[in-house]
This record gives sequence, structure tokens and C-alpha cells, in this order.
Amino acid sequence: MAGFKKLIFLQFVSWLLFSAVGSFFVASSFDSAVSRAQMSAQQMVSNYIQEKTMNDMTPEHIRLSLSNGNVFSTFIVRDFSGQAVLQLGAPTQLPFLADLIANTFNSIRPQFAVNKTKDIKIEFVINAQSQASLLQQSLLLMLLISALVAFIPIFYMQAIYKKLNRNVSMTVANAVDVYITQNQVTESIEEDFNTGKVTELGAELAPSFNRLAHFLKSKQEDIKSAAHSIKQEAYKDVVTGLGNRNMFVEYYEHQIEQANNKSFGTLAMIRCSELQMINQTRGYQKGDEYIRAVSDIVKHVSGTYTGSQVFRLNSSDFAVILPNVPSKEAEQFGETLQARFTQYQQNQELASVANAGIVSYESGKPLGELLSVVDNAMSMAQSKQANAWHLQRESDIVNNVGAGFGNQNWRRVIREVIDSRRVNLMMQNIMPIGKNVKAYAEIQSRFKTEDNQMLPTASFLAMAEKLDMAIEIDQLIIDSSLELIKTRNFNEKFFGINVTASSAHSDQFVIWLERRLLKDGNLASKLIFEVSEFGLQQNIKASKRFIDMVHRVGARITVERFGVGLTSFKFFRDLKPDFIKMDASYTRGLEEDKNNQYFMRLMVDLAHRIGVSVFAEGVESQEEKHIVETLCLDGVQGYYIEKPKEV
Repeated sequence: MAGFKKLIFLQFVSWLLFSAVGSFFVASSFDSAVSRAQMSAQQMVSNYIQEKTMNDMTPEHIRLSLSNGNVFSTFIVRDFSGQAVLQLGAPTQLPFLADLIANTFNSIRPQFAVNKTKDIKIEFVINAQSQASLLQQSLLLMLLISALVAFIPIFYMQAIYKKLNRNVSMTVANAVDVYITQNQVTESIEEDFNTGKVTELGAELAPSFNRLAHFLKSKQEDIKSAAHSIKQEAYKDVVTGLGNRNMFVEYYEHQIEQANNKSFGTLAMIRCSELQMINQTRGYQKGDEYIRAVSDIVKHVSGTYTGSQVFRLNSSDFAVILPNVPSKEAEQFGETLQARFTQYQQNQELASVANAGIVSYESGKPLGELLSVVDNAMSMAQSKQANAWHLQRESDIVNNVGAGFGNQNWRRVIREVIDSRRVNLMMQNIMPIGKNVKAYAEIQSRFKTEDNQMLPTASFLAMAEKLDMAIEIDQLIIDSSLELIKTRNFNEKFFGINVTASSAHSDQFVIWLERRLLKDGNLASKLIFEVSEFGLQQNIKASKRFIDMVHRVGARITVERFGVGLTSFKFFRDLKPDFIKMDASYTRGLEEDKNNQYFMRLMVDLAHRIGVSVFAEGVESQEEKHIVETLCLDGVQGYYIEKPKEV
């Protein structure tokens, strides 16, 4: 290749030299031809004007006598004093190359002639257009021919070089193919490579290939070992030692999605809810300890299921695969996880530990679709309580138009509901126990899509909270509820309206709500705002501001889902609610659970001492209602008492 480049350089230099020499000779020939033409023209003009007078100098006479004037570019007649009497023609522009050479050699110059009496002076420039055109054609032809002579050998040698290179490449490629083919069926690399076939292709290649083969063979085990170590490190989470997201994806694709045999099981996603708070307030080292503790709990609980796999997907999320575990057993898995998380929460004095979203899977199900569903289950779990879990059943996925929505779809749907005010209000009464108890009817919201399909309320509210749209939803519900109360003239009833904790803790929302209630001052005393205990505990100071404002305008407060947090007497004393509503988990199976009965009785005694009424929700049987009555609660709510109905 270096020799070929040198040849190109030499040919190019030779062409330049040849072109320069040829151009010089052509230019010299042009200069000589023009000089001879000028001398001949001067002789002709001198002979013409020797016996002429000024009267004879007319344009017609000059053109007739001097070849119609085509010999000259310009022809000027001057008198004795030098004044121009007559001028024929005008300077003409020569072709570019000819003009360049003429200026370089100063070939074309003005010529002069005088008559015998010296009263006529002639100044002229010859017309060299024909010589200039011939010059330019000669130069171009000379350059073209010299270029062909110089570069045709280069192109020819380049074609020969490419052909030679292709032949060498094909020889090497054929030798490599024979080497690979023979090496696939035998381990004797050197002996196989020295066969007649390879020798025919290129015997000189055999020693080099043999050395390469031995080198690769000696390094093969090292490469395999290093690749395995790199893969293990790339698939390993450094904090917990669990497989990371890459390992989770690979495991799911090979063992489930692309599996030849039919299989089923459960996928759980666990999200550590306190990681950011711990990192900010206690430092990242404590955050890592918290993650390791959650990892240990998840591994311990899932370890009782055969073939279970645990992965850490990102900083706060774990994934658990439980092969051959049906939905019923998955519920027990969720309950056990919640119990262990609650125990750890109490020991570490945390507001919560983690939530879990659980779904079933079958072989062949795409991972992206499954993760979308489990993320929806996670959103619903987060909307419940501390350490809660939610199992998204197959029937829920089929009948639930919101189960597969991503964040962008949810944002669009929620925005459309807000803009179109597409909210349906339901009402469920709380039945008072005793003559002097004041109860109320809880207003519940249902939301519809633009196609008039009912959206799942829990998912809708959870996603509104996740997408920072909960305040607008709460404002929509409150506005719609107040308009309903005014139009239906419900003067004798009291109404409960749910408010999310994020709204209750928002100064903007609190200001808006106070102005809205003052606008309808006669309705404020009819309203009871319900906020979850867990939500109120997230920010006691902001919760107190909200409750003080509600009391200031004449409305009241209910703490709902009571009993799932770390309740203390100080909580009542600081916030001063009007009602508490025991979480439905205490009502379920109450007739057989003595511990729940004792706890509810204790809460009733404490609440009554400070003037707080206690309601039970989720009452679904006569036995549960009877136990609630014996425990001296003030009211009951549930499907056994009354199902929610449209207003």
C-alpha cells in the first residue's frame, strides 16, 4: 500500500511538470504568433496612410481598405495635435486562459503609424480572438491528454492491487473456514490445520494459524472465567447481594416468558416507602441498613416457598417470583409480609416500612405488561395504609378499565374527568347506635371515563395522588357535594366528605376550602371531613392547621381507617377530632377475635373521655353488628347496614 501511494505521488508530480512545460511552449507559440500578426498589421496600416489626407479617413473607406476592420480590435485616428478624430471598434475580452497568458507575456500591445506629412496618427490593437481560442483549446487538450497518460496507469494498477488483495483475502478466508470446520470435530488443531486442503490454500499460513490456535486455547479458560465473573458482578446488587434488574429480566424471559413448559405463579413488587426520608434525615448508611433489613425480611418470608427468587430492581423496589403459587397462597404471603414489616416498623420507630403489589402470571406473558399491572397493584396498596399489600386478581384485570393504564394515560383520564366534572356521588349512611348519637351520611365518589365506563375508585384516587392531582380531585368532589346538598335541600342531614392527606397538608387547598365554606356558611355546619389516620400522622403540624380551620368555619373532622397506625393519646390531644372510624380490619371476624374486641373497647373508652364518637366501618354480618353494639360504639357502617346508593 505504501508503494502504491508513492507511485500515485510520482505520477502526479510528473503530470504537473509535463503540464507546466507544455503550457510554457504553447504560451510561447501564442506570443510569437501575436507578435508576427502585430508586425504585419503595422506594415499594412503604414502603407495605407502614407499618401492619405484627413478627408480620406472615413469609417467606410477604412473598413473597405483594411479587410472590413476585422483585423483590429480598436482603430483610432488622431490629428496633428493628437486629438482623436475617429475611433472604430472597442477592446474585446479574450478567453480566460488566453487573457492570462497575454497579460503574463505582454503579447498584445497598442501599435502606432504616421503618414508622410505627419498630420495623421493611427493607434490600433489587433484582434487576436482566433489565436486566443486556438491557444485555449490547445492548452485544454494538452492537459487532458497528459492527465490520461499520467493517471491511466494508476487506475490500472489500482484494479490489479484490488484483485490481488481480494485473492489474498479469499485465500485466508478459505483457510480459516477449513480450520474452523476441522476444529469443530477434533481437538488436534495443529494436525488438522496441516491437511492437504489448507496447504493448497496457503501453506505459509499454517504456522501462524497454529500459533494463534494454541494461544487462544491457552487463554480460553481464563476468558470464560473472567466473563462469568463480570456477568455475576454486573447482575449483582452491591447493597443486598441480590440479583439486580438485569438478572430479573433475564430470569423472567428465559424461565417464564419463553419457557417451553406451561407454568404459573405469583409476582410481587415490594416498595420501600421510607428510603428517601431515612437518607435525608439519618444518612445514606442508615438507608442501606434499612434496605438490607427489608431484603432480609423479604428473603425470609419468600424462602418458605419452593423455587422462590428475590431481586432488587432499583433503589427502593424489590421483585419476588413465587413459582406455582396460586392467588390464595399469595394472600397469605402478603399478610405475612405486612406483619413482619409492621413489627420492624415498631422496633425502628418508622412511619411505615414497605408496600407490596401482587399479581399472578402465566408462561408466555410479556414482562412489560405484567410490570404495568403490578405497578397498578402497588398504587392501590399505597392508597390503603402503612405496610399494606394489594392482590390484583385476573378478574380485576379483565373488568378493570384502569388496570393497564400507564402514568400518561392516567394523567389524561384524570384531567378529562376534572375538566368535564364527570363525578357521580354515592351516599352511604352511618347508622347511629343509641338515641343521643349524631351520625351522618358519607358521600362517596365514583368516576367515569369519556366512554361512560366506571373507573376503579381506589386506583383512580391512588394515581391522582401519585401524579400530584389529588388536590384538584378533592376540590371537584367538594364543589360537587356542596352543589348537590344545595339543590336537594338536605337541611336536616349531615354529610361526610373524604379528603386526601396531601390536600389537608396543602396551604393552597386549606385557603381554598376556607373561602369555599365561608361562601356557603350555612352548609359548613352540615359537613364532616374524613381524613385517614395514617395520612394525618405524616405531618402532625399541617394536620392540626387543617383541623383548626375546619373547626373555625363550623365543620367537623373524622379520623378514618383508625387503628392501623401507631396511635397514641397525644394524637387525640393535639388534633382534637370529632369522630374516629375504626378500620374495617378490626371489624372483620370480630366475633371470634378477642384481641380486636379488647382493642376496640379500649379505644371507645379513651375517645368517649375526650368527647370523640367512635364508628365501625366494614360491618357485613349480623354477628359483627351485634358485637359492635356490645362494645358501646356510637355507629356502624357497612354493606349489612346499607350499600352505597346514588343520590
